[in-house]
This record gives sequence, C-alpha cells and structure tokens, in this order.
Amino acid sequence: MLKTLLVIPPFTQVNTPYPSTTYLAGYLKSNEYEARSFDLSLAVFLRIFSKDGLTGIFSEVKNSYYRDDFIERALSLEDIYINSIESIINFLQGKNLNFAYRVVGENYIPQGESFTRQINEKEAFGYFSLHDKAKYYSSLVIDDLTEIIKKTITPHFGLSRYAENIAVSPPSFDPILFELERPLNFIENIIVEETEKIIRDYQPDLIGYTIPFPGNFLGALISSKFIRENYPAVKIVLGGGYINTELRSLSDKRIFTYVDFITYDDGELPLFNIVKNLEAKEQNKQWVRTLMLSNNELDYKDNSMQKIVNHKDLLPPSIAGIEPDKYVAITEMLNPMHRIWSDGYWNKLMVVHGCYWSKCTFCDVNLDYIGRYSPANACTIVDWMEDMIAQTGRTSFHFTDEAAPPSILKELSIELLKRKRTVSWWGNIRYEKAFTKDLCRLMAASGCVAVSGGLEVADERLLKLINKGVTLEQAAIVCRNFRDAGIMAHSYLMYGFPSQTEQEIINSLELVRQFISLNLFQSGFWHLFTLTTHSPIAKNAEAFKVKVLSSTDNPFANDNLEHFDMTGINYKKYSEGLKKALYNFMHGISLDRDVQKWFDFKVAAPTVEKDLINNFLLNNSYKKDEMNAYVIWLGSALTIKKVNSKESELSLDTVSLHAEWFVSTKIAGWIKYISENCIVNSGNRILLHDLVKNFPGNENKFNEFINSEVWKELRETALLLV
Repeated sequence: MLKTLLVIPPFTQVNTPYPSTTYLAGYLKSNEYEARSFDLSLAVFLRIFSKDGLTGIFSEVKNSYYRDDFIERALSLEDIYINSIESIINFLQGKNLNFAYRVVGENYIPQGESFTRQINEKEAFGYFSLHDKAKYYSSLVIDDLTEIIKKTITPHFGLSRYAENIAVSPPSFDPILFELERPLNFIENIIVEETEKIIRDYQPDLIGYTIPFPGNFLGALISSKFIRENYPAVKIVLGGGYINTELRSLSDKRIFTYVDFITYDDGELPLFNIVKNLEAKEQNKQWVRTLMLSNNELDYKDNSMQKIVNHKDLLPPSIAGIEPDKYVAITEMLNPMHRIWSDGYWNKLMVVHGCYWSKCTFCDVNLDYIGRYSPANACTIVDWMEDMIAQTGRTSFHFTDEAAPPSILKELSIELLKRKRTVSWWGNIRYEKAFTKDLCRLMAASGCVAVSGGLEVADERLLKLINKGVTLEQAAIVCRNFRDAGIMAHSYLMYGFPSQTEQEIINSLELVRQFISLNLFQSGFWHLFTLTTHSPIAKNAEAFKVKVLSSTDNPFANDNLEHFDMTGINYKKYSEGLKKALYNFMHGISLDRDVQKWFDFKVAAPTVEKDLINNFLLNNSYKKDEMNAYVIWLGSALTIKKVNSKESELSLDTVSLHAEWFVSTKIAGWIKYISENCIVNSGNRILLHDLVKNFPGNENKFNEFINSEVWKELRETALLLV
C-alpha cells in the first residue's frame, strides 16, 4: 500500500504541532490509506538546540567575520552554553522540573542581550512562581542563541519562521531560486539531514508539505529539493495557507523542478485523489483542485464529482508520527495571552470551517477557507476531543477557527459538562452580543480559559467601513462578560486602515488604553493594515480611497499588495509608539499617561471622552432575564431545611463559597425543582417561561421575586439563562 508522509516544514511553533498534517493523516487513514505526520520543524529545532548542535553552531560562529560585544561574550561562554543546553531543553519539555531551582540562580545560565529587557520580576512572578521564572530564563537563553545564529550564520533564522522576508508575495520565483541554488548553510544542512532520516525510516511513496506561512516556504523547498535529487521515485505535493493565498494564479513552471503537485483549498480530497491516482493504472483519473505539469505545461485539474468534505463529516485527526512529549514550552513574553500561545502543548481542532460572518472588508472572504461556512455539531466536536485525548494524553485544546459561533460554543460547553469532561480550551471569536454574561460563565465552567477577537481599529466610523458588525460598546460589554467569568481576552488591533486619519489613530490608542485600564482585555497586538488580493477592498479599491500599486498577475506570488492611501499618511511612523504603549499597558505600566507622549513626534490630543468605555459599561449594567432562554443549573445539589411551617432555609456550596437563603417553603420547593431538573446532564431543555408557570403565585409574584436578593444571588452563583 502506498505510504504518505505529511511534513510540517521549518519553522513553526515548537510547543505544539501545526494541525493541518494531523487532519490530512486522519482523513487518509479513515479511507484505509497509510499516513503519518512528521514535524520537521521540531526535529530541526531539537537538533540545533542540543549539545552536538551548539558545538557545530559555535564552530560556525568562530569562522564568521561578524563580531560585536554580544558575540564576543557568547564565545567566551561557549562551554557553558553547550553543556547546559540539553538540561534547558529537557526542562522546557516539562521534564526534570526541579531543574528550575538551578536555572534561576545567578551562576548557572549565561545571560545575554535578551536578559536586558527591563521587567519587574517581583510583579511578574511574585514570590512563589519559581517555575515560571525558570521557564522565562530558559526561553531567553534560546532567544540569545537565536540572535547568535541570525548574526553569524544566516539572517533567515527565527524560532517560528525561516526566510520569511523573501517569501512574502515575491512576484518572481527568482529570489527563491537564488536561495535554493546557493550552498547550504549550517541550519539548512540540518534540514536536509533530518529529511534524510525520516525518508530512510518511513520510506514514503508520497510526501506532502503543508506550508501555512511564508516562513515555511524555503525550508519546505530545501527539503523537497534534497528528496528530488536523491529519492526521485518519491512524489511531492505542496499545499496549505501560503499556497492558497499567494500562489493561486501561479504561471511560473520552475517550482515544479522541486515538486510534482500543488493543491488548493482544503487538502483532504485533493490529497486523497492524488494517492488514489498514484496507485491506479487507468488513465481516466479524478483530480480535485490540483496543479501539475503535463507535457511541460501547467495543467490545473479539477474533474472529480466530489469537491468538498463537509466539516461535520470529518473523522478525528491522527497524530501518528507526532510525539507530544518532545514539544517545547517557550515563555518569551510575560503577558498571559502570549504565554497561552507558546507555553505548552495544545490539541488543535476546528469548531467550524470558514467564518459565519464572512463580511469584513479587509479579510480574504473570497477564498474557501473564509467564505465557505460548514459547521460541525457539538456532539461530533466532543467526540473528536475525546479521540484526541486518547491519542495524546493531553486535555488542552485550541480551536483554530476564524471565528467560532457563540451558538455552537454554547452547545459545545453543555456537551462537555454533560459528559463531565475536564478540559481546558480557547479559541477565536467575534465580540458578538450573543456572548452574554451567562454564556461566558457557561463556557468558563466547561473549561474555556481564553478567547481572542478583533477590536481592530477601535473606532466607530472605521468599524462600519470594515463591516465588522461590532460596535465599541458591544465589544466593551462582551469583554466585561468574559472578564467577569474569569476568561482571558486578547484583542487584535489594526492601524493604517484605508482612510484612517491621524486623529483616529490617536483616538484608537486612547480607547485601547481605556479597555486595558478596565481589564477588559489582557493582551493585544497591533497590526499594520495589509491589502490582500482576495479581500473586498482589493476588489473595489476606489471605494475605499486606495490606489493599488502592485500587479495582480505576477507569474509567481500574488497576495500582499502595495498600495497608496489617498490620505497620504505615513502610517508606519506610528508603529513604534503604538507598540511601545501597548506593551506597557499590558504590564500595567503608565496607564494614566497621556497617549500623546508615546510618540517622538507631535501628535494631536485624543478627542474621545476619557471615560467613554466605562460609561458604556455603566449604562449596560443590568439586563432583564430573557423568558425564552434555557435554564441551566450549574451549582451543586441544594439542601433544604425547614425553619417553620412557612419558611425554609436553602443552602448551596460552590467551589468558592457557601451560601444560605431564607425563602418561603413553596419557593424553596420551586428552586429545588430547578436544581434537579435543569442540571446539564439531565438532558432537559426547560425555558424560563415554562418554569414561571409553576412559580408559587401569579406572574406579578414572580416579577417581585426576580428583583429579590435571593434571585440575584442564585443568578450569580448557580443559575444560568442561555
């Protein structure tokens, strides 16, 4: 039987595998084809950051012409770096945790440029977070070594990217070809050596490279070039996010010197048909979204009757070939949300395919991965989760959706609670008003620890221009709901959106300051607007007062477009001030500082109210209970103790408190009924409206009761309406 190897090329995250290969392997295996994943990115990382690897690195450094004080110091500490690196990596893999006591000492690990970052360690780690501090120090050692490699061996190197700058929308294949034809450097030789190891070990017939980002492209081609030259019988296919966005209009044939097939959009069916066709002998073969060479000409084939697999019909991913214990938790940033991304292993799944909103004008809504919405139901998703737990032994999940719908997250949370599954999860959302206080509490109860969403430009005019479907007021209320439920929030922020004025940039920063000072989100990141070929703005540039300067029919890559904003503003000059301000805000520093002072040039004063966001919250502090909402009892069993003929005492224990209330005996019985019939695992779906019918007394009596302290406290502790 034909064997397929699915490769994650250098470099992606080292704390968890990129999920595309495991999805593809799961699909092939479900169709009885042999497939496994190989994280070449992790394998190369572990080779570099080993005793033998650093010995080779320092040998290269000594032969380099580059010298500065940092490099000279590193060379003098060579033996310490080499002799400590394997213990450091071992510790970052979650082994030998007591090594932390040595790492934080002053006389063990070398401290280079990365250690010059000014932090308040007491504030960051407190008195008892020894292991956090040790992981941070160990990660800084990796950062220092990364800088040494970049300065002396190759500027292409990075922990989560390789040669990214040359792969971002190059109109011609020439710069990539130049890199492929020059002699390999030390890092690239390791890429080749690790490629050869897995080829000899697994002996695949087909290799598929998933290329999610520009920083994976050159690494994949270096690996595939070696295979092509040394194992010509092995067929090679490329796919992934980079291919889908950058190479959709490819007309340069030279890339096929290194590969046999290029596939587009979801890879399951294209890859499945390639495998079938490689095994088949008949000529009338079925293909799905596959580009190849035929008679030395580009030939795009898409002649199969079945073009897609609905998301709900997928089987669980397969981690065959993935070794979770080898992944490394990096803690480069002290911000809690950044740590979630990089600190620890996450099983990755998608709740839905595509975006249920799919209207944002800056987004690739014209492409399948955004534009085709295909959900899975909660039972299916939890089945996948249970399968992943069995495979990995890990109960932490990252849902990688563009935006997970609140309706499905509600059902997912209920299903997890019904099955009594103890998991941790997080994912991307939109700041929808559907994320009520109660839904956020339900999500938290099911294991949700964080969300990330787009606040984007933080300006009402521009949010409408983006067609975001979210207002500042709505975002503030939703962020408060997540905050109060104990769920961390990260916000994507944008500047330089078409027609944005300089005043709006300053106003956006002021509003971000207000959001963070109220602890509405704990993490954020500023992105400079990028115009992409597949966005609504690119399709109608004049309407957004943008002039496209790039060609959109380059023979090689076509995605990021150079453009001129009719405002004439140089948005890049704001980058340093915006990012510096945000970094300080996230660490609780200078939150009361005038935002004008973050820039080294004169800017206008903000014109938005200083307490605008707080006023939004004050004006939306009370929301009437929805009679058509389902009632969910999240608390433990109630205890009723009769006090006299008319009054009873209710008592409830939660993980954080013990509560007691005195109510009429009839009302106590009504509440007891709710606690027994509205618990998640009862399977009942009872509306508040239906429960009110059984309330002792008439509707007016119920309206009086819901204004009582007893009802309010029940709503805060045990009773949800979703």
